[in-house]
Amino acid sequence: MKVSTSWLSDYISLDGVTADELAEKITAAGIEIDGVENRNKGITGIVTGYVKSKEKHPDADKLNVCIVDAGQGEDLQIVCGAKNVEAGQKVPVALVGAKLPGLVIKKAKLRGVLSQGMICSAKELGLNDKLLPKELQEGILVLPESTEIGLDITKVLDLNDEVLEFDLTPNRSDCLSMIGAAYEVSAILGRELKLPQPEKDIVEAGGSAANDISVRILNEELCSHYTARYITGVKPAASPLWIQNRLMAAGVRPINNIVDITNYVMLEYGQPLHAFDADTIDGGILGVRLADEDEVLTTLDGQERKLEPHMLVITDAAKAVALAGVMGGLETEVTGSTVNIVLESAKFDGGTVRKTSRQLGLRSEASLRFEKEVDPNRVIPALNRAAALIAKYAGGTVHEGIIQAGTDVVEEKVLTLSLDKLNRYLGTDLSLLEVKTLFGRLHFKCGDAAQGLIEVQVPTRRGDISYDVDLIEEIARLYGYDNIPTTPIEGPTTPGTLTRSQAIRREVRRLLSHGGYQEVLGYSFIQPEQSKLFPALTGEGLAVKLAMPMSEERSVLRTSLLPQLLDIAGYNTNRRQSDLALFEIGNVFYTEEEVLTRQPHELPMLGLLLSGTRAAKQWNVPVQPVDFFDLKGALETVFDHLGLTGRVVYEGDAPEGYHPGRSASILLKGPEGAVKIGTLGQLHPDLQRKLDLTDTYVAEVSLQPLYEVARNKLQYHELPRFPGVERDIAVVVDTAVPAGQLMDSIRENGGSLLQNVQVFDLYTGGKLESGKKSVAISLVYRHNEHTLTDEEVAEVHDKVLFELQQTFGAELRK
Repeated sequence: MKVSTSWLSDYISLDGVTADELAEKITAAGIEIDGVENRNKGITGIVTGYVKSKEKHPDADKLNVCIVDAGQGEDLQIVCGAKNVEAGQKVPVALVGAKLPGLVIKKAKLRGVLSQGMICSAKELGLNDKLLPKELQEGILVLPESTEIGLDITKVLDLNDEVLEFDLTPNRSDCLSMIGAAYEVSAILGRELKLPQPEKDIVEAGGSAANDISVRILNEELCSHYTARYITGVKPAASPLWIQNRLMAAGVRPINNIVDITNYVMLEYGQPLHAFDADTIDGGILGVRLADEDEVLTTLDGQERKLEPHMLVITDAAKAVALAGVMGGLETEVTGSTVNIVLESAKFDGGTVRKTSRQLGLRSEASLRFEKEVDPNRVIPALNRAAALIAKYAGGTVHEGIIQAGTDVVEEKVLTLSLDKLNRYLGTDLSLLEVKTLFGRLHFKCGDAAQGLIEVQVPTRRGDISYDVDLIEEIARLYGYDNIPTTPIEGPTTPGTLTRSQAIRREVRRLLSHGGYQEVLGYSFIQPEQSKLFPALTGEGLAVKLAMPMSEERSVLRTSLLPQLLDIAGYNTNRRQSDLALFEIGNVFYTEEEVLTRQPHELPMLGLLLSGTRAAKQWNVPVQPVDFFDLKGALETVFDHLGLTGRVVYEGDAPEGYHPGRSASILLKGPEGAVKIGTLGQLHPDLQRKLDLTDTYVAEVSLQPLYEVARNKLQYHELPRFPGVERDIAVVVDTAVPAGQLMDSIRENGGSLLQNVQVFDLYTGGKLESGKKSVAISLVYRHNEHTLTDEEVAEVHDKVLFELQQTFGAELRK
């Protein structure tokens, strides 16, 4: 909202307060001022003049030689190149020595003819020519015929005005008007407020308006009050210059006196108005109703708009003539030939106006105000103010009476405020008299309700005040936030820390990121078909459907992290980025109910995806594609770091969505047996082809079991002081025996001396029997207190070999 200080001074004295000082005070009181604009861009020495004659330049076809009376005692000869300059015009004249933005005027000869100044355009005066009437946007600025000669142009165009840019929050719609801004400034400065009294200014004549027009409301819940006045004999023309100046200062382009006055009053009262050409209204009836299905209206911008049944329209006896609160219709537009008008002022439902405005892409100053709800007690005062101005400046006759439907009875809210509560909240010691004085500056009536209680009557213009805490806020900002005493915070403090689950998630992120994986964030909403791809960890759970999805592709909550990882992989692969190592930590959702009656299950998950090659192409390193064991190794690194070495095992499996021969389930061993916590493997070939991916490996792990058993703090051990003893063995076992079971047996029987076990080779075929494989395993033995002897190592090692032979039928490979 642009607030002209010149206009504001009509309602409140600003003596002794500069625009910058006022901006600081308003900002300190809670409404931010984005900036202060001076309409004078640095012009001096420019006066109003009269073009007495115009002659063609003798040596230039596009130049004219004008004789101008600028009130300087003698006429001036000025060479002007503007196409629209004519004898008999009143124009701004820059005298010799005048200053314009970036220009100083001097005597000069143009093609041999002396020029004693310059006739100026609006742009040369520093005005925004886009805010001028279209006929004045090109060429020189033509002033009204009544303009006196020799006046300083800054006074004529009110260019010494300064404009404050109010950055209003949605709750302060009361300041979307000059009167609202005046109330605010009056409260801040503590100065008297003087407002227009349109009911005294208006003069009614010409018979009863009810003889010519009538109004009706068919949807009172969407339009609580609709009023109109009938005005005849208007003469559309240019507005008085002072109205044009104020509209341009507010960023509104003047059009004609009828339209300009409705815009002027809208800016003054915050109440949008609309003028209809009365002779185009069928039957003299104006009604408010919802639009019919497929109804069409051509709006003032010349656009034909198809309406929908939720849109509120103004109609005559036969058709829609305006979009209520948004824009008028072209057929009833006020034009240069208009003689009689119907002036409308109403209270429309803000939500309906907002929906219509957004759907049609029509954002106007009127819709902006209706959206935020206008003051119901300004509907009639604004109507009377506009009618009085039209009678004065457009020659109209205001007929007797206001034609209205609905009700203008609006109860003002009465709130009770405790003085003790106010002082307790603010940390102040304000007296009852001080609080009443502050409410008086706000123009809130107040009285004593009981001991220590104040009864405050809130004006309807302040729709943002509903509770006693809102009143406390008003007192705080007027009293001054800087005046509120500082209260030290007392009491015990607790240092912040991460929860166990947060610490584990952070550690997992760190490990994977340092291991070359990139974290991604997928949508929590997926396609219904994707929710069925990887059901291994949610069992028979159903996907949770969204009540109002943004699209069919985002209509259910995800039951697995993997579909989104695959979408991201596909996106990257299509852009020639096929070497991918991705992970995501997020929640998945499922329910057992077809229709939700309770909260769905929400599980934290870790998802990984691996594809492409292990390393970029190099001349001395062969390209090797990633495989199952690369992804398994990443998981083992995470589990080992979390202290789960030996507790996590892998079992060959074929979960749905995975390759039947290259996948496994991840189990976590506990006191009551092993629990499935994840899946791991290559994508099913059919799914890979469908997604157009190369060999891709994915894993998904439920994090909740890890939160309960994982170690979230590192345990450090003293570096060994004694050497270890290494023993390598190669055992031949059936191909069906997992290497993991061999290692578990070795750990179980190796006792405290066994420090490390690692598979380093796997061999099949050759001289081995069919159905057999050779597994080479490295064992490291060490004692923390002394160097092991061969006998000590042999005793433990023989026990390990014996158990392998007894349990798995293992044979040492020669």
